[in-house]
Amino acid sequence: MIVPFDSSSPVPPFEQVRSGLATRINDRSLPVGTKLPTVRRLAADLGIAPNTVARAYRELEEAGLIETRGRAGSFVAAAGDQSRGRAQQAAAEYAKTTRKLGLDAAEALSIVRAALEEGTG
Repeated sequence: MIVPFDSSSPVPPFEQVRSGLATRINDRSLPVGTKLPTVRRLAADLGIAPNTVARAYRELEEAGLIETRGRAGSFVAAAGDQSRGRAQQAAAEYAKTTRKLGLDAAEALSIVRAALEEGTG
């Protein structure tokens, strides 16, 4: 199976698919150029609605992790290789902003943890 999926999880199905694929792209177990299953195929494999997989694919495409080439299908994008660098750049900007606001590291990290947990709940 291309992504882990737990139908009893409180995490929405599209988020499980999105985060599962994003993790595999970022850890390079799905290398650049890898062809992804069609929306219908992955939905059938996971036992979920095609619209759920389509939403996950759209969000991955908006993030630059995958690209859709019309009838040829969806592939891991070369830009996906740069996602860690973009995250590091965003983190550096966040750190700069929190210093300017006079927040200490513990409070800045607490804000990040809350934002990350909010995105998965």
